Amino acid sequence: MVTIETPRSPRSRKHAKWEKWGWLYMRYSGVILLVLIFGHLFINLYSGEGIKAIDFAFVAGKWADPFWQVYDVSMLWLALIHGTNGMRTIVNDYTERETVRKRLNYTLWIVCGALIILGTLVCVTFDPCIDQNAVNYLPEVCKG
Repeated sequence: MVTIETPRSPRSRKHAKWEKWGWLYMRYSGVILLVLIFGHLFINLYSGEGIKAIDFAFVAGKWADPFWQVYDVSMLWLALIHGTNGMRTIVNDYTERETVRKRLNYTLWIVCGALIILGTLVCVTFDPCIDQNAVNYLPEVCKG
């Protein structure tokens, strides 16, 4: 007869509640990410001239519109938190020592936070016209 081990119980009720919210976040963010990513791919690759049109001017024109900034920042935040939560689950499943598990999880979330901050800053503070010579090669974006 085959005996199946009893799964490890959660460390506490608080931990079990965190795991539940993490599990729910993965499901909902995954569905939203599918919509955002396929929308992103369609806009960037299939509409207009396709991949040949993607250059600095294309991105500058796109990020001049607040809708696309929010769209791209939303995709960035959801993807980074989704991926970090997935890595957290792997760390929790395969790390035996509690101190190693905690250090790895803290490192994951610190890196995630840093990337979210940097990516959001790039997207929100992007200005294609900082360089005075930009008018020469981006006339349709830098007028005014």
